[in-house]
Amino acid sequence: MTVHHIVPPYLLEHLERTADDPNLRARYRLTLQHDAVLRSRPAALGQGSVQLDGIVPSEGTVQSEGTAQLEGDGAGARRVVHDAENGTTLPGPVVRREGEPAVADATVNQAYDGTGATWTMFKECFGRDSVDGAGLPLSSTVYYDHGYANAFWDGAQLVFGDGDGEIFGDFTGSIDVVGHELTHGVTQYTAGLVYEGQSGALNESLSDVFGSLAKQHHLGQTAAEADWLIGADLFRPGVSATALRSMKAPGTAYDDPRLGRDPQPAHMSGYVETTEDNGGVHLNSGIPNHAFYLVATALPGNAYDHAGQIWYTTLTSGNLTPTTTFASFATATHTTAITLYGPTSPEATAVQTAWQNVGVLPTTPQPEAAPTPPESEPDPAPPEPTDLIRAANTSLPLNPPPAAPPPPTNPPPSDAAPTDAAPTDAAPTDAAPTDAAPTDAAPTNAAPTNAAPTDAAPPPPAGPTPAPDPA
Repeated sequence: MTVHHIVPPYLLEHLERTADDPNLRARYRLTLQHDAVLRSRPAALGQGSVQLDGIVPSEGTVQSEGTAQLEGDGAGARRVVHDAENGTTLPGPVVRREGEPAVADATVNQAYDGTGATWTMFKECFGRDSVDGAGLPLSSTVYYDHGYANAFWDGAQLVFGDGDGEIFGDFTGSIDVVGHELTHGVTQYTAGLVYEGQSGALNESLSDVFGSLAKQHHLGQTAAEADWLIGADLFRPGVSATALRSMKAPGTAYDDPRLGRDPQPAHMSGYVETTEDNGGVHLNSGIPNHAFYLVATALPGNAYDHAGQIWYTTLTSGNLTPTTTFASFATATHTTAITLYGPTSPEATAVQTAWQNVGVLPTTPQPEAAPTPPESEPDPAPPEPTDLIRAANTSLPLNPPPAAPPPPTNPPPSDAAPTDAAPTDAAPTDAAPTDAAPTDAAPTNAAPTNAAPTDAAPPPPAGPTPAPDPA
């Protein structure tokens, strides 16, 4: 189990290079150092442990100095908020428990309310009781370190910095940030996706999905009404940024000289191969993020209904491996949609189309249409033997080519008197002499030709001569 941070390291590194104020540069550098130490360690107290009692830690560790005593019967959320008092010892003194009234500190109340909103979304939409599905107490700590510009899930609890005051404000101010970090706990207890490469990017994407759904559910927004932004409330005035990430349009969340430009791809054609950021987990998560947005907005109503149900069922199905790839997850969500709603349902179609549109699933090839006969004169047929060989090797009918047309039965009109009988192949027998000079050639049986007529008299009828009339 790895510690998961909401702000990616490449963004903090850019800020550390570009900040004009040396104090700000020092804060970003310190945040990066803390994050590097946390990422190199296992979860705070093991896989899903909620026992917060333990050894008094040394500076910079993420272990507890005492036990968080939580009251309640498990019928609802069980929240407790701690205050690190700008130190790094976790969890810190308790400042608010489940069921207690709001306190004067807005940061404490926001952490309490954000964890409650996330618990409510999982319970009401998916029937899940807390991150482990069995009522795990939701522990969070505020005021971690001085000017700490991040928030994280450490395997047992949430931890929030109060921001640098220049670029980032209080990290408890965004419900979707709280929901994002708590969802890392849900993934930890279900699919256990390895935080590296494509499985790590899916881990980040699932946190963005359910973080956004927590906000939408809390605000009563439909998929069409939602802003699909992660961390929209984090940035201070004057920063050219709408959020940390945009699920609707990855790569457009920010463009500021101090932050740089949002580098998230929305399509596999922009997939980033890198060894940084655990193999680009915060970068390439834009691809599955956009796929979910496309599914949710293709269906009417709330995103946490059908689209959210498909993603949640897939996550908790037990069919995902820790190293699940984008393609495997896409196929799994499509299978889930078919199982829940039917193979020809709008849900199944929306899921398949979304993953195709982001380049994860191939576009289904269309069958070739049968060729249509040409309207113009066809090309001359090949010689007969070629046609017959081709027909023998295919399903073409074994028909010989058509015979040559017979000669015309009537000669073209001429100036000569017409005859009553059609010409025959036999040479005329009683032909009258012609003006042409006789030749020595013997008559032949050749058929008459279409040669132009001569001055010779027309031949007599070929049939028998009629008898004379009786006197």
